Amino acid sequence: MTRSVDVRIVTAFVKDGQGGNPAGVVLDADAMTAAQKQAVARLVGLPETAFVSRSSVASVKLEFFTPTRQIAHCGHATIAAFSLLRQLGHLDGNAASKETIDGLRNITLDGDQAFMAQTAPVVEALPPGIAPGDVARSLGLAAAELNDACVVSTGNRFLLVDVATPQRLAGLAPDMAAITRISDALDLIGVYAYVVTPDGLARATTRMFAPRYGIAEESGTGMAAGPLGCLLWQQGQVRDTAFELEQGRFMNPPSVSRLRVRLDIADQRITGLAVGGSARVMSSRSLEV
Repeated sequence: MTRSVDVRIVTAFVKDGQGGNPAGVVLDADAMTAAQKQAVARLVGLPETAFVSRSSVASVKLEFFTPTRQIAHCGHATIAAFSLLRQLGHLDGNAASKETIDGLRNITLDGDQAFMAQTAPVVEALPPGIAPGDVARSLGLAAAELNDACVVSTGNRFLLVDVATPQRLAGLAPDMAAITRISDALDLIGVYAYVVTPDGLARATTRMFAPRYGIAEESGTGMAAGPLGCLLWQQGQVRDTAFELEQGRFMNPPSVSRLRVRLDIADQRITGLAVGGSARVMSSRSLEV
């Protein structure tokens, strides 16, 4: 038996109301099966679709699906979902929370922005089986054009790749098969390449490739922006506790996302991390699954 599902398309991490990363948001998803949710995500065709249902332990329960599989957390779909719930009047006050398959996370609503808390990042060096040259080649880089690479996780695992110049970041030629092999070997969501831009409004410009999850390139990745912000602070490349990162400028076509990072610091240690931004409802559609 088929059912009709209403999907709102909400773009998160918009910059001055433009750009950003679109997500599907489905409300009242309590009665949907996992197979139906996966079918909706595939038909929507966006990097992620969030399914909102009731929770006995949080404001709502969120489940996230890419076009090919379920994912534990999604930053931009979280921002999209909570911004939509706020606009519809379903949330009171500035404090909320989400239940996910990987536990509870706090959400802060600040004007037209939503911020999601992330756990402290775990940072790992590349294992012996993955050489920096392998990572460089997967992005179409020479080894000398890669400054550093490490695996990070605040619930989702990403490979952070420090690229030498903005020009090389713009000119990446990703080998999706190679990125998939590396992602399988390291159990990654994807590869998050970045270049530090200390003199700009955004402290770093980034690109994210996740072919393992059916995402060729994504324009705003909150779950990767958080650990990158921590890494930049720990390396001394930023000293502020609130700053912006940018993503999507070098996509074709460009879709610039503004991701805001907030750090809590005590005794020169990061004790809290949140990533957020603004979202805009773009459209809605009805699907039969």
